[in-house]
Amino acid sequence: MRHILRQHDWVLDDWRYADEERAGAAGLIVPWAQLRADPKHWHRSCARLGVRIGHADAVEELAAELPQLQLVAVEFSSTGDGRGYSQGRLLRERLGFSGELRAIGAGVRQDLVFFLARCGFDALELAAGEDPQAARRALTRFDVAYQRGNAQVPLRQQRFP
Repeated sequence: MRHILRQHDWVLDDWRYADEERAGAAGLIVPWAQLRADPKHWHRSCARLGVRIGHADAVEELAAELPQLQLVAVEFSSTGDGRGYSQGRLLRERLGFSGELRAIGAGVRQDLVFFLARCGFDALELAAGEDPQAARRALTRFDVAYQRGNAQVPLRQQRFP
């Protein structure tokens, strides 16, 4: 079972991905292509539904589905690809998504978790081999920010309002 860093604490994941065989999961996360192909099927068959988007997916296409989704998982395939940060901000600020916004993939590293949280991510699934306690400490490493953000981490102040 995966552990997810959510609101500064580790919790057991009660979601499963569509390609996993795992009993007892309360929710299902399907790839955006599958949800787009047959949304009625997925909404009928799942009480709690989430979607997984890749770095090339246009989040604006999710707008009609967002009210029925409880989770959006954004793939970070590498640490050098910053498109997921933009997708997170768009989902929170422009599209008003208020459900769980989860960062997943090989690019979710402990040295980036503060920046992910500043972009609106409130759940982090660390890459394999990452130190969970170091990731938790990284969320509180800074208490002042120069840029505005959709902060999911507490800040003492914004340097420039």
